[in-house]
Amino acid sequence: MEPEDLGPDPVAAFRAWHAQAGTDAVCLCTASSDGMPGGRMVLLKDAGPGGFVFHSNRNSPKGRDLAANPRAALVFFWPPDRQVRVSGPVEVLADRESDAYWVTRPRGSQLGAWASEQSAVIAGRHVIESAAAAAVERFAGGDVPRPPHWGGYRVVPATIEFWQHRDDRLHDRIRFVRQGERWVGERLSP
Repeated sequence: MEPEDLGPDPVAAFRAWHAQAGTDAVCLCTASSDGMPGGRMVLLKDAGPGGFVFHSNRNSPKGRDLAANPRAALVFFWPPDRQVRVSGPVEVLADRESDAYWVTRPRGSQLGAWASEQSAVIAGRHVIESAAAAAVERFAGGDVPRPPHWGGYRVVPATIEFWQHRDDRLHDRIRFVRQGERWVGERLSP
């Protein structure tokens, strides 16, 4: 694999690999204001020229990390032989963008976003089940609005690295670095 094999646009190359992978799962890596790293799986909702989009509870640990330190890395791993790493600054999506995605979510997921104080310690399963039942009752017969604490983020790529397995640990690694409005591809040692 050579940089030119991926083309001049690494986002387009990512989209081609992503389409072959068949999964939207990605590890989101953040760091708190004091530098403590954290990683967790999220679902990629869009990958385009503007960046890589996911949605979450903004009061969660990842939301607090991104509020304090708006930079992140994404790691996509597609067994057996491909990985893509993306890193860059993070933008909070505008309400209209978060609202547009919100209405596509299943009603149960919408209700769950109202019921869960994501990552908060609770006394037992009954706590979340009670909160879920209260959300069902609260929004019975109507649309479920997007909670103010829930919305989207966009990782604006500064670097995108493609890794492809090769025998004897002589893997191919091609990194694209954004320089102004263009991308520069470079080979990295495995």
